[in-house]
Amino acid sequence: MTGADQDVVGLPLEACSTGPLTGYAGDGHGRHRRADRWRHEVCAVMTDAFLTFSREQGNDLVTPAPAYDFPGLDAGDHWCLCLGRWIEALEAGVAPPVVLEATAEAVGDHVAFSTLLEYEHDAA
Repeated sequence: MTGADQDVVGLPLEACSTGPLTGYAGDGHGRHRRADRWRHEVCAVMTDAFLTFSREQGNDLVTPAPAYDFPGLDAGDHWCLCLGRWIEALEAGVAPPVVLEATAEAVGDHVAFSTLLEYEHDAA
């Protein structure tokens, strides 16, 4: 198993979302890929605050884009976010919860594990 296939805890990487389908490769996973310059590696649970923030930064994740088979996201949807955008949201106080089991191990090189734990999604 390569690091691209492990989560931030070092276990096999789980899918983030297959409905809507997410990930750089469009396979539902937030794997670390060198070809992905934006690093879609953080599996996050969308919140209204984050979706508004993202739109204000020029990345509208709410409006459907049928040409790209993108249905638009709602609060509660899981989505592979760009590492940099999640860090920006963290600094702005609107970082969405993170699904650790579906977040790439490489994220730990840029975000302290304690911070990821603080933002861990509670699936209960």
